[in-house]
Amino acid sequence: MDHHILTGQPLASLKTKVSTSYLGRILGTLRRVIRFAQRRNKVARNVAELVEAPLGKDGRPSKAMTLEQGRALVRGCRQSREPWLHAYVALSMFTGVRTEEARPLKREHTHLNPVKGERCTCGRVHKEDLPPHVEVWRSVRKKGDTKNEKSRRTIALPSYVVTILLDYSAKQVESRKRNGHKHEGIVYVFGTRNDTVKDARNVRRFFQAIVKEAKIEGQWAPRELRHTFVSWMSDQGASDQLIADLVGHKKTSTTRTVYRHQLRPVITTGANLLDEVFEEEFREAE
Repeated sequence: MDHHILTGQPLASLKTKVSTSYLGRILGTLRRVIRFAQRRNKVARNVAELVEAPLGKDGRPSKAMTLEQGRALVRGCRQSREPWLHAYVALSMFTGVRTEEARPLKREHTHLNPVKGERCTCGRVHKEDLPPHVEVWRSVRKKGDTKNEKSRRTIALPSYVVTILLDYSAKQVESRKRNGHKHEGIVYVFGTRNDTVKDARNVRRFFQAIVKEAKIEGQWAPRELRHTFVSWMSDQGASDQLIADLVGHKKTSTTRTVYRHQLRPVITTGANLLDEVFEEEFREAE
């Protein structure tokens, strides 16, 4: 049993000392203990059922980067010694993919050269020419599903993101081969050296380090790359329906759903809009 329960310290007094989830676990334990006593006629009523754990503080509101901050981040990632971080940021910031969708992204769902009759990076040969795209079908959530059924979508990639991903893919294989790690049949685009899904804390740590190196003020988290994408799309005149389509929001009748064995038309408008905005930035890098 938890030592706080044994000492009789009020739950409310713990609010400033422990997390909300921890308080919830304490209350759950207390309820189970009293139910155990009820079954043995030791107590008549479970008073713990009458109270709720205190609510925690509101989280930090998400924000979006300006175009100048975005350009600074791109330049910082380009100079980073972590090729995966450059690719991860590019994919997230220029497609609006959620961080929990990007981390488990598989190579088989990443189509960087879907040309009819040729072997694509997904490992298959497509029957028709398609724009380079990713299939956002999985997430680091319970049972691996996306946030909601309408979050399953197929999104076209801007040309510079395709270039970054192709370069990273080659470096990923070379690095793993050089260091004796798995380099054939790689499953995850952004996987660890053992080809498992990267931990969210590690991604956040690397991201915050590159933000600092890029001299971008304030505290930033990977999830805000998605907010940045939405903000930029809106600034470029994209409609609310298009934005919802691209990022997989639930509350819109226009959100397309992509099923595992059915490829709907690839959403290209988002890639085209940001291609124009960042064309000069990536031309300078070549």
